Amino acid sequence: MANEEAGVLEQTAPVGPKKSILDFLFGRPLSSEEDRVERVGPLAGVPVFGLDALSSAAYGPEAALTVLLPLGILGIAYIVPISTSIIVLLCIVYFSYMQTIAAYPTGGGSYTVTTENLGARAGLLAAAALVIDYILNVAVGISSGVGVLISAVPALQPHTLGLCLAILLLLTVVNLRGIRETGFVSCFPLTSSWVACALFWELEFTR
Repeated sequence: MANEEAGVLEQTAPVGPKKSILDFLFGRPLSSEEDRVERVGPLAGVPVFGLDALSSAAYGPEAALTVLLPLGILGIAYIVPISTSIIVLLCIVYFSYMQTIAAYPTGGGSYTVTTENLGARAGLLAAAALVIDYILNVAVGISSGVGVLISAVPALQPHTLGLCLAILLLLTVVNLRGIRETGFVSCFPLTSSWVACALFWELEFTR
């Protein structure tokens, strides 16, 4: 009798949904009510939102010098005005972010802020600009990083395209898994860059 009851309970027990390969790669689907699960603190938030600026600062000066060096001394003379313009632009973005955070304490992206203040057409323009910016940021960041890697290991030169596509695929999978996983993974390059800069300055000052 006990065996029969156990068999009945086993047959009527709810069976959880089977996980597919997509669930394994991207994580389980989240409902809109689970947005709190994806919220991150300062430890993960700084890598998520700061890695973009850090990567731009990493490849930006090199890209500018690559374009200006063929001009010789005349090209180097433009470095200071260009750098000053970039710093002024960053200051404008900084104060703009401060105003946006004060006006939208619960969160407000460029599309939301622009739509509510300038209208739907301006909001769509801001959204389109963000999409283009994201695409270019990923393309330039990956190509620049692979270029630096190949300069250190020239034997990887024939595999340039494959390396770029592999890194793009990795970034896609990580970002599709959610903000929490992205923040966790982003901690490693951010921390390693800080450690590398600290070691560089330590070596320079101890010479």
